[in-house]
Amino acid sequence: MSVPKIDVKQARHDVEAGDALLVCAYDSQEKFVANRLQDARSLDDLRAEEESIPKERELIFYCA
Repeated sequence: MSVPKIDVKQARHDVEAGDALLVCAYDSQEKFVANRLQDARSLDDLRAEEESIPKERELIFYCA
């Protein structure tokens, strides 16, 4: 299965519209803090919320 890539403009639009969640792909809290973008969640946050996130919700992962 290939993962589609989207450009920054589309990602920002989707997150600001509430259509997607922005997730920092680093597994380290220190790297998350150092590379956090506005409105981003850490992997730990995503794992803690995964039961409440609808399966059809778009997730946008990034790393610096």
